Amino acid sequence: MLPISTQALAALGQATRRPVRAEWSNDGGRTWTPARFSSGTVTPDRTAECRYSATVELLDPPRGRDGINAITSEIRLWQGIGVPRRDIEWIPAGRYVIDKLSRTRLGASLDLLGREDVLRGAALPAARTIGPDSAEACARVLVAEALPGASIAWQAGVKKAQRIPSTVVDEDRWGALSGGTDTSGTSTGIAAALGAELYCDATGTVTVAPVPTLADPVVWRIPRGLATAEPTAEETTEGLVNLWVVTGDSGSGDAAIGPAYAWDDDPASLTYAGPDPVGDPLAPQRLGLPTVRVRTGRYTSSLITNEGQADDVARAKLADSLGVQSSLSLTVACNPAIEPGDVVEVEVEDGAWEQHIIDNCPYTLGGISQTCQTRTSARRL
Repeated sequence: MLPISTQALAALGQATRRPVRAEWSNDGGRTWTPARFSSGTVTPDRTAECRYSATVELLDPPRGRDGINAITSEIRLWQGIGVPRRDIEWIPAGRYVIDKLSRTRLGASLDLLGREDVLRGAALPAARTIGPDSAEACARVLVAEALPGASIAWQAGVKKAQRIPSTVVDEDRWGALSGGTDTSGTSTGIAAALGAELYCDATGTVTVAPVPTLADPVVWRIPRGLATAEPTAEETTEGLVNLWVVTGDSGSGDAAIGPAYAWDDDPASLTYAGPDPVGDPLAPQRLGLPTVRVRTGRYTSSLITNEGQADDVARAKLADSLGVQSSLSLTVACNPAIEPGDVVEVEVEDGAWEQHIIDNCPYTLGGISQTCQTRTSARRL
């Protein structure tokens, strides 16, 4: 969760002022100019390539080369929270490039995408080799070429010193950084090979973070009194994998790494894959466990170079695929500090609490409520 005071967090369900601030820059963010904000929405979404997107209308902004334009301009948004007897607390609501600019009667309407869009659009002019070097060094070069001056935030738990072997990167810069594949279908993404994910956060900082799990600390407890509507629960098997097989294969003829396996080994889980679906696949039949269903996923990366790295990726893949079938659609008092990937605790019934991971949490700038889509691991028996 983005930084927010305990006073502002506690006051979200009360009457608070919610001003909005907008700024624009044409020099890569070295200087910012205030803009007159009219209306807009922000969509933080962990399932999208650009984690933050927005649509805003600005009043009578300057246009052209020295004003707001779709080529060089960046937009920065802030959502304010005004608690009585305290100064306005400003929460970042995204740093964006302009995807589309339209004239309106009052000014300009902007469709905005996070800075990942710059990395996506900056394809390499020719295939080239990266590494051997650390993941940190390889990622730094690929990011700096597209976003001069941009730094990368490596969150705790990501092994940024992991050595990346010499690898040919096709034209897809974003795929090389995040989770692309080569012509053979083998993954080439640096972040994915570390069991991590890459995105630009609400401040526009390029970030490499571990895949979120329900074991992460709870950042916000949402009692029923803070919800403005009953949570809507859904279940689906789409995307459900309870056994991952992860292999490192450079394609050079060297011996493959792994495979490494990770599966749901919790007998109380609805997605229990059995005591050992790899070494003893008949155990459920022998033990009288007719409800065990194994759903297998495979992942191969040319950047996985040792068994420990393969184990890390397998566990990350499992954590990300077990929580897709049980979800909530939850309308709550708007908390602009909440981020995709945050773990929240929701009171789904009186006295009954569940932990969920936020997948997306769109909100209207200046609005008092938002609807969050969450997911959790399969409900326990």
